[in-house]
Amino acid sequence: MKYVSTRGQAAPKRFLDILLGGLMEDGGLAMPESYPQFSRAELEALRGKSYAELAFAILSKFADDIPADTLKALIDRTYTSAVYCNGRADSNTVEIAPLRTLEPGLHLLELSNGPTLAFKDMAMQLLGNLFEYALEQTGSSLNILGATSGDTGSAAEYAMRGKHHIRVFMLSPWGKMSNFQRAQMYSLQDTNIFNIAVRGMFDDAQDIVKAVSNDLEFKRRYAIGTVNSINWARVSAQVVYYFKAYFAATRESSEKVSFAVPSGNFGNICAGHIARMMGLPIDQLILATNENNVLDEFFRSGVYRPRKTSETFATSSPSMDISKASNFERFVFDLLGRDAEKLRELWAQVDAGGSFDLSGTPDFARIAAYGFVSGSSSHADRLATIRDCFERFGVMIDTHTADGLKVAQAHRKPGVPMIVLETAQPAKFEATIREALGREPERPAALRGIEALPQRVEVVDADVDAVKRLIVQHAA
Repeated sequence: MKYVSTRGQAAPKRFLDILLGGLMEDGGLAMPESYPQFSRAELEALRGKSYAELAFAILSKFADDIPADTLKALIDRTYTSAVYCNGRADSNTVEIAPLRTLEPGLHLLELSNGPTLAFKDMAMQLLGNLFEYALEQTGSSLNILGATSGDTGSAAEYAMRGKHHIRVFMLSPWGKMSNFQRAQMYSLQDTNIFNIAVRGMFDDAQDIVKAVSNDLEFKRRYAIGTVNSINWARVSAQVVYYFKAYFAATRESSEKVSFAVPSGNFGNICAGHIARMMGLPIDQLILATNENNVLDEFFRSGVYRPRKTSETFATSSPSMDISKASNFERFVFDLLGRDAEKLRELWAQVDAGGSFDLSGTPDFARIAAYGFVSGSSSHADRLATIRDCFERFGVMIDTHTADGLKVAQAHRKPGVPMIVLETAQPAKFEATIREALGREPERPAALRGIEALPQRVEVVDADVDAVKRLIVQHAA
């Protein structure tokens, strides 16, 4: 399997090459030259497999430059019940990514039972093991630079803490995450973890990551890699739980299901698009946004208009307070029939602070063929959905999952199971849960009182050179 750039001006690479590199040399994102396919018979052969077995069947198609027995060992070491089944305070489940039925035809896919109580653990723990393996093969080290709007940061840091030959520099928007999210990151005392809070929004932090990654001389000199969803390995690992959910909700591979996905940076739902392109029978991919509805606006109108920092709202689902979705480029690449030249033209407009409009074009018409629909949710919607889910089903959900559930309800079809991807546990957003339900969400015992721990963070302006100076200082 070889990987090409969405910008079309970088040489094809293998999986291990793009694993450590982040952005391609031309500033584009890595994409497989073609999507591997699963026939109906092959899908049936996967039914009943464990999560680790599913992961190996899918990821071995993407990472064929890792020896099969080595890849299997890395996957088996990652996907264990000890890692993914001990995070939920209200459950004794021993199944990885279990499907919870709310009512006939409506389900939640539990993805937040890992160490940081967020779905991003599902891919990030594997990424940590893949990084360590790749670095051991080359005898080199890696400085990971990432940006987080809330959950990526803690998931990455917990996955990479104590790993040999790895340092993590994680940017976050100063004062824009929940107290719990900040405490999860800033309380880590591991010597290879560096938290950098940027005065601004998530988009400012993400722009810095891209600017550093596009400085090829600096990137090579300081071995800069990324764990954001611009890293293909992370997105491909997220494909696995779409297969897991499909088999849990169906009896045979002639059936279709729909997925509702809370979406900020477009990585999670991009994995669903990839699963569908690989042959998974998905009817609809339902994109849910909060008040920062740039993506919903595109899927409704064909206009992609990222907002300025001053136009991005701070909301009660803060991990989705994103205006420029970095993974969206992968989807648009497919939407344009993989026309890299046309994509470069569109992104030149975006990078210049503008927008683009695909309405009325054959390219935009492909959205319906890909099964995409969308909707948005407000703070009031969030509170009402959290309250309704708890009162009707006895299930407490977090604010982002509430956005997904609210939009899912508007797109349900008779006879098609609707699966809402859970993104985090409600304990991460206690203030809004109290507002909605008048009670405290439960926490795993190991995370009680985490906000009282000493915190370690450096606060800087949204300045590329300031971040580079910190990297140089700590890398040395």
